[in-house]
Amino acid sequence: MRLVLTADTHVPKRARVLPGPLWAAIEAADVVVHAGDWVDEALLDAMTARSRRLIGVYGNNDGPALRARLPEVARVDLDGLRVAVVHETGPRTGREMRCAARFPDVDLLVFGHSHIPWDTEAPGGLRLLNPGSPTDRRSQPHATYLTAEVHAATLTEVHLHNLPRP
Repeated sequence: MRLVLTADTHVPKRARVLPGPLWAAIEAADVVVHAGDWVDEALLDAMTARSRRLIGVYGNNDGPALRARLPEVARVDLDGLRVAVVHETGPRTGREMRCAARFPDVDLLVFGHSHIPWDTEAPGGLRLLNPGSPTDRRSQPHATYLTAEVHAATLTEVHLHNLPRP
């Protein structure tokens, strides 16, 4: 099962559209995960139309219309891999311990908010992934997103993709 992980797209405030390579990855994926800060419903509609399966949550920059359509936390089983998605996880210090306590029954937590790619493992085995942002790199050298594979409850082939500057 091919996954695309993204967050903090901020369309149309930080970019008018998503980068082409991300759209291509979305269209090729079996599951797309978006960890919040869409900003506009039009992107949710477009991503829903162009993906086979979309799992998303709202972020702190998402207004009432998006909050009415998306949960704060999403939980899903992907081929036996227990996944949770949330926008904010709090400060970087202590993140692994805090998330392991909040999500004790999860194998993978996908989150956003910081625009900083993150890939760590908490005590007990919880994997934490933040794909960064494909449109607003802030202090990062590149705008980014993640791809991964899931087979028999195992996450493999996790790759951070750097996007070219516009």
